[in-house]
Formats: sequence, C-alpha cells, structure tokens
Amino acid sequence: MQTPITLQDYRPEFALLEGHVLLVTGAGQGLGQALALACAALGATVILHGRTVAKLEKTYGLIVAANHPTPAIAPLDFANAGEQEFEHIAQTIGREFGRLDGLVHCAASLKRLQPLAQESLDDWLALLRINLIAPFTLTRACLPLLRRSEAGSVIFTSDSHAVRPAAYWGGFAVAKSGLTALLRIWTDELATSPNLRMNIVVPGPMQSPQQALTHPGELKQKLATPAQLLPGYLYLLGRDGKNVNGKVMQLQETN
Repeated sequence: MQTPITLQDYRPEFALLEGHVLLVTGAGQGLGQALALACAALGATVILHGRTVAKLEKTYGLIVAANHPTPAIAPLDFANAGEQEFEHIAQTIGREFGRLDGLVHCAASLKRLQPLAQESLDDWLALLRINLIAPFTLTRACLPLLRRSEAGSVIFTSDSHAVRPAAYWGGFAVAKSGLTALLRIWTDELATSPNLRMNIVVPGPMQSPQQALTHPGELKQKLATPAQLLPGYLYLLGRDGKNVNGKVMQLQETN
C-alpha cells in the first residue's frame, strides 16, 4: 500500500476538470496554491481555503488574471475552528454549487522540530487539530456533497515522516500517520459508495515554507518544486484515477 508510484510523466488532457467543483485547503501558498492554479487551468471552479485572507486573494487574483473559472474563497483558521465553522463551509458550498467533486487537503502546520520530551500539551493539540482533526471534520462535513458527484475524490496529503517516523518530528508525524488509519476506516465504511474514492498522497521533500523551516540550510535548487509533484494529484482527481481508492501513494523515493 505504500509502494512509490511514478506519475511524473502523467500529462492530464486539456480541460480534464472542466465543470468540476473542487475545494483545496492551504491554497494561499506552497503546494496548495500550485494545485489550485493547476486545477483552475484544467477547467475547475476552485474553492480556496486558507487561514490568511490576503494570501487567498493573491491566489484568487492569479486565477482570474489567467481567465480561468472564477474561484471562491473560504477562509478558516483550523487551529481555532469548531464544528459549526466546518459545517458552515459545507453548507455554503452546497448552497452555491450544489455538490463537490473533489476535496484536497494541503493545509499543514509544523512550527519547529523538537524532542518529544519538550513538546507541550498545547503543541500536540495544535498539531493534531490542524493535521488530523481538521481533515477529518471537513471531510465529514462535505461527505453529502461529495456523494452528489458522479466521481468524487478526496485526497489527504501526508508526509514522509509519517511513513518513516524519525526523531524530533513528534506530534506532526503522529498526526500525519493517523491519516492512514483514517483512510482505511473510511474506505471500508464507504465501500458501498462506488462514486466516491479516497487516497493519500505523500509528496516528499519539496520547495515549500515548511521545508524551509525544518531544513533551513538545504539547497532549494535540489528539491522538487510543487509544480513537479502536481501530476499525482491531478491523476487522482480526474477520470484517469477513478479506479484508485484507499491507496497511500509516495511521489518520490525517500531515504
């Protein structure tokens, strides 16, 4: 289930996602922003989630300037959101669009690397809320909308250190590894919903704000760019990946 796959050569056909309504979390920067732009370029109407409105407005402006379908903005701070806020996003999507064809979880949070003995309860609560609890709660809220799609797709973004836990990755690695259990349970429970699939993508090291934080001395030029890792996500969102379900997909070989 954790065998790396090679999708770097995958090239989505023109207008692959035309007419699709997609929600991308963490769309204000990094991988989430790159994915939102790519999905819009393939014809999707993208709902942009993020914590910082100014960053979402920048992504919004880039999509509009390229004459792609007009996106929507759904700001929410996962660290402080309650169940009603997640339900509000789903209700708004239902009211405005009637369904949801894809939900991609790119939002993540890791402030520092440190030994477990130095991680406080507040540290763990924040890491679990943003990296595990929020993806679960938002997906649950959006399930009725995803079931209305002819081919709904949910993608959770995990991390290499969830697959291979290592010192100092602490609560972040634990939270991300929890996504695998979540995926397997939900895949079993949704076995009678053939039009809805869920998968995990492990993008691996890339040029991102998080990578710069955890590896400040690393040469950025040696890392993959978010754009280079998008084919795996687009494959799972489009018709070519319609039969892939319940998989954990690593996009890069890791040591």
